[in-house]
Amino acid sequence: TNMQLKESDEDGFGIEIVLQQGDRKAPSCVHGPTLLFEKVCKGEEKGRRFYACSACRDRKECNFFQWEDDKVSEARLLAREEENRSKMPPFTHQEYCSRFRKFLALPLGRRFCQDCQLLLLPGEWEIHASHKMSQADDITEARLSRPSLMLKPLENKKSNAQYLFADRSCHFLLDTLAKLGYRKVLCVGTPRLHELIKLRNQEGKSDPMKSLLLDIDFRYAQFYGTDEFCHYNMFNHHFFGGEVKVSTVSFLGEEDGEKVIMVSDPPFGGLVKPLAHSFSQIAETWRELQTSEGGVVEMPIVWIFPYFFEPRILECFPSFTMLDYQVDYDNHPLYKHGKTGRKQSPVRLFTNLAPRDVVLPREEGYRFCKVCARYVWSGNKHCTKCNLCPSKDGRVWKHCSECQKCVKPSWRHCQSCARCALPDHPCGNSPGLEGCFNCGSLKHKRRACPLKDKRRTDNKSKAMNSKRTSGAQRRANKLKKTTE
Repeated sequence: TNMQLKESDEDGFGIEIVLQQGDRKAPSCVHGPTLLFEKVCKGEEKGRRFYACSACRDRKECNFFQWEDDKVSEARLLAREEENRSKMPPFTHQEYCSRFRKFLALPLGRRFCQDCQLLLLPGEWEIHASHKMSQADDITEARLSRPSLMLKPLENKKSNAQYLFADRSCHFLLDTLAKLGYRKVLCVGTPRLHELIKLRNQEGKSDPMKSLLLDIDFRYAQFYGTDEFCHYNMFNHHFFGGEVKVSTVSFLGEEDGEKVIMVSDPPFGGLVKPLAHSFSQIAETWRELQTSEGGVVEMPIVWIFPYFFEPRILECFPSFTMLDYQVDYDNHPLYKHGKTGRKQSPVRLFTNLAPRDVVLPREEGYRFCKVCARYVWSGNKHCTKCNLCPSKDGRVWKHCSECQKCVKPSWRHCQSCARCALPDHPCGNSPGLEGCFNCGSLKHKRRACPLKDKRRTDNKSKAMNSKRTSGAQRRANKLKKTTE
């Protein structure tokens, strides 16, 4: 299965990700098994494949790189393993749990190192004396029950930037799940939702719910036991430590009729198909654990992502629907509640739950469309010609009779391009005119090219019978041609 990441750029090349199938093992970086990519040059039959980190697009965060056809020496493999070990968390999950019990039992004084993001035991105070500290008065039981307020959010947008749900969105999600009868929530990258579930259980005002947090941020291991948290990379379905996967399998079993649902909020810069592949594997594990015959055949999922990823998500999960609910975040400069127009949050809920069952709050401006049988934003007016509520971004869209569909209010129909676009768009650059990188056809993209795999196989057999020239030799040949 291939996924197009970037169709092309000014230099005429793109990068594709190749989801591997079978038993072939990918090399690993500190974030677990790497992903296989392919660099595709326009007009060329063959691209070269390489392995790179699944979680980071920033080489400063993780500089792993290996050509697929590289032969790696034993010494290099050992050095790589040593480097990966050196970058792992300083303690195991079990050690973090033991430290937390000792921390709670401290009679006087609790300290949290803000520089190291670590709960400190008395024997470590002197080592961290020059660091910035949170003192005992700031580390109350209530504070410890909300670690997302203590831990500094990760900020690198090209790796694992953390945007945390605003309380409004978090309470809406949990209220909705509770009303639909779910008693187990698998929180994939949603620490705020996990916290709220535990807080409500402590209050005892509603039916108890179980929650398991899967997150790549190992710092949460300081606060949660192995039955509450797993160190997990959602881009390659990798459980760090291996044995913690047992907790997930145990959690997914529906005991005494407890309904399970997965709620995920991946980094917005994440690649859709690797995420979908990981979610599908979790859903497959859930399906295998189902004991009742004739029940639900698809694991209930809520995937929280920007609306402009809708085509890619629906390509992976055709049964999903995008809902109009706008998700807001505490620490994002733009995605805040109450803004209008293009300043509204673009983050939506993608789910296989029945749309009419997810009741969006009327007091926040949502209404029920009887024709579409779902709740929509008040500005999302039903179009009788399209027979749907078309708006994706919260603005009132307009119908174009020539395109025979509704478009954004800022778009105008261009006769030259035969489509709607922004008034100052460059004419002649209609979507799809670039066509296929591989064969030049305008009817499909390279990822759907019927000749792609055949040419790769043919080229591979040719390469086996010919010696690959060195980079220096290829540059010399190119220079020779330019001087002739």
